[in-house]
Amino acid sequence: MAYLGCDDLKMTDLKPETKFCTLTVKDSIVTITIKRKEVFNALNKELINELILLLSWSKNHSVGENNNLIDSNGDKNLRILILKSEGKHFCAGADINMMREAGSKTVEENRKDSIQLDKLFYSLWSHPCFTIGIIQGVALGGGAGLISCLDYVIMESNSKIALSEAKLGILPAVIGPYVYRRIGSAQFRRLSMMAGRIDAKEALRIGFVDEIVSDNYDFTKSIDKIIVEIMSTGPMAISEAKKLTLIFDRWKGDDLQLRQYTLDKTSEMRGSKEGQEGLSSFLERRNPDWKDEI
Repeated sequence: MAYLGCDDLKMTDLKPETKFCTLTVKDSIVTITIKRKEVFNALNKELINELILLLSWSKNHSVGENNNLIDSNGDKNLRILILKSEGKHFCAGADINMMREAGSKTVEENRKDSIQLDKLFYSLWSHPCFTIGIIQGVALGGGAGLISCLDYVIMESNSKIALSEAKLGILPAVIGPYVYRRIGSAQFRRLSMMAGRIDAKEALRIGFVDEIVSDNYDFTKSIDKIIVEIMSTGPMAISEAKKLTLIFDRWKGDDLQLRQYTLDKTSEMRGSKEGQEGLSSFLERRNPDWKDEI
């Protein structure tokens, strides 16, 4: 599906047609819902491709991508993305049929499939919106990978997470960079070798998730609190914070060069449209323009 240039995009643009997941927009919040509950929302090729399409569409209609709170129609651009699934489980990992096919494919054919899977994780991890995940049941393999790419994860108390690949004699390699960044070296090594399920308390302890709620909890209560917090924050600052984190992760220069970079970045953000609005609103004792959306 071809996309228009970001300057020409409007919230009323036709959304991608999908079968296994849906996209809904309310004000500046977009929700992507996975709908393969009959197979515990396992990832197959079609679902992976659909999720990539929806993440791309929502990215192109975000404040972070367009540097504007509204589009050319006067509709709100997107600031928050919620990822959730229907049914008993968030995501049971790779679809059994996809795993069965992988065994008969060549290394190059499997690589092509892995490229799409990585594109899914990277699209979620680098999405300019603030991303929230709602987790119930199990999140195995690729499901754990999706969790690792989110900014804030809410998990039901009886849910489980596993880097389960080693039980099949393979590795959590494609999801590895994202899980590693989420929980760190020692925890990634331990969980990828043991490949067993951890409960919600352990997931919270090691930083895999951010909040535990009781089963059958009304997630909107937690989500509403996060929304209020995010809507008071500059949306471009959120997108730039993700980029800044990546710069720190990959920094190869010395400390003096890093200090110089942070000085340059601070000056750039203070001089930006959003930075000027934020500083002006503070001095004038009024809400910044982005806070009016609350």
